[in-house]
Order: sequence, then structure tokens, then C-alpha cells
Amino acid sequence: MEPALKALKKHMLKEGIFQEMKRRAFYEKPSVKRKRKQAQARKRRRKAMKRADSAGDWDR
Repeated sequence: MEPALKALKKHMLKEGIFQEMKRRAFYEKPSVKRKRKQAQARKRRRKAMKRADSAGDWDR
């Protein structure tokens, strides 16, 4: 039973279900939601650029 629970928890963490539950616990104003989404987009872009930059480093 324990390994199944661990696997489920790991899967739920990976899918972001716990974050989603926390986020939906209280009402979020549209302006706050917009700012959060913009921040997430900035983070994704930064992460993608970092990945793209480091992808070319293996042949240097």
C-alpha cells in the first residue's frame, strides 16, 4: 500500500495538483490572476532560454 501512495503522491506533485488545490482554496481577483499568469510565463520563457543556452554548451 505504501509504494502505491508514494507513486500517487509523486504523480500528483508532477502534475501540479497540490499547487492547483492551494491556488483554488480562496478567490483570486482577476488582476492578481493576470499578474500570476504573466509571472509564470516569464518563468517559463527564462527556463526555456536557459535550456536553449545550455544545450549548445556540450560541444564547447
